[in-house]
Amino acid sequence: MDIIKISMLGVCGVMLGFILKGTRPEYASFITMAIGILILGLAAGKVAYLFETLDRLRQRIPVDGSYLATLVKIIGITYIGQFSASICKDAGYQTIGAQIELFCKLSVMVLSMPVLLAILDTISGFL
Repeated sequence: MDIIKISMLGVCGVMLGFILKGTRPEYASFITMAIGILILGLAAGKVAYLFETLDRLRQRIPVDGSYLATLVKIIGITYIGQFSASICKDAGYQTIGAQIELFCKLSVMVLSMPVLLAILDTISGFL
């Protein structure tokens, strides 16, 4: 049911932004950012559950902790990058938003290289 609350909050923020865009466009940007930050804050509870689940997974399966830390970093990069890029695009700065997305994609690629190399080493060990 959280998704319904979050969706309604987002829709109300968009409608308020549309109303203010005609009279006070600077406030429309602030409303958009505030709603986005509020939704991101509400999602923080889900992150606690994610860490809990990853810790249980680490205890049950002998996985190197650095791989799980890398996974959490990649998830964080994608969420924060998408959020920041969306704010830039909403404010009319599409180029900066695209650059943020590009940087995030490159960061994820760099972070995933050690995991990819470990997978390739494992596969070559079987052959």
